[in-house]
Amino acid sequence: AKHSSSLAALKIALEGATEAGAETGLLDIRELSLPMYDPAAEETPPDSVRAMCDEIYQADGLIWSSPMYNGTISGSFKNALDWLKLLGDRNPPYLTDKVVGLISTAGGMQGLQAVNTMEFVVRALRGWAVPLVMPIAQAWKAFDKQGTPVDAQLTEQLHALGREVARGS
Repeated sequence: AKHSSSLAALKIALEGATEAGAETGLLDIRELSLPMYDPAAEETPPDSVRAMCDEIYQADGLIWSSPMYNGTISGSFKNALDWLKLLGDRNPPYLTDKVVGLISTAGGMQGLQAVNTMEFVVRALRGWAVPLVMPIAQAWKAFDKQGTPVDAQLTEQLHALGREVARGS
């Protein structure tokens, strides 16, 4: 499988959250294999969707990481977020008062549009985005083949994001 810089970045941010005392878990969209969200569908959502929604609902804080495609988040990531509609009937609903850290990895110079898109979704779902955001430009050269940042400062910034989420949660 092709090396994923957004997954590598997420793992490093989770290390920061762990350092700050948080218990962490990782949801990899590629492994979840979620069906396409269809608001008109009558049937019960599959177990993969329900398990993801339960885990997200139980979390105190979240860190989202998406590659940037065509100026926004990836389709598979947006699809996963659309499924969070199922949290609307929970008490409290959606992501009420959850703290969310945002990371995007871009091939080019500009990764901020994907972060902005995620921030709109966080707000729509009643969560709180951490002010420290991590748009990583030219991500293809920011990480080595093992997923380790080439620049130690990037590691520290991602750890700081993880700590912010852990502290705020």
